[in-house]
Amino acid sequence: MYAALFLLYVVVEIAALVLVGHAIGVLWTVLLLLGGTLIGLLLMRSQWRRVMDGLRRAAGGDGSPGAAVADGALVALGSALMFVPGLVTSVLGLLFLVPPTRWALRPVVVLLAGRRAATVAAGAEAFARAPRRGRGEVIEGEVVDEVFEGEVIDEESRTPTRDPRVLP
Repeated sequence: MYAALFLLYVVVEIAALVLVGHAIGVLWTVLLLLGGTLIGLLLMRSQWRRVMDGLRRAAGGDGSPGAAVADGALVALGSALMFVPGLVTSVLGLLFLVPPTRWALRPVVVLLAGRRAATVAAGAEAFARAPRRGRGEVIEGEVVDEVFEGEVIDEESRTPTRDPRVLP
């Protein structure tokens, strides 16, 4: 599956470069890539500062923690896309770094994160309730490798019974 996604990425990026290069020329396409990268780097720097300020405000009780974390996730995604070579990934990265786009996508991220958090919480609850190995009463005993054939005396009734493991 990863190979197919990577192949799709390569095909889309090459097609975009060929189409844009044909439309505006090779030199302008290269300048567009370099300009997008430069703008992306400047946006990354300013938006990470903004995200950190939002997280500090949320930690102090002044802002919404969900919005601050969602902004951080979107800026992280945009930053990662800026480092992936290609025209399409650069445009997507810039979209995630621009504040109005993040404002529009923030509810979607909060919704997805809420669903994921509920799933993780349910898994953690099930894990907490699961019995643990090694917790419990330790019973001293001895391992016997011999096979016993004969009668077994039931401790409660003190009557001899046949061992169910022994065939008649």
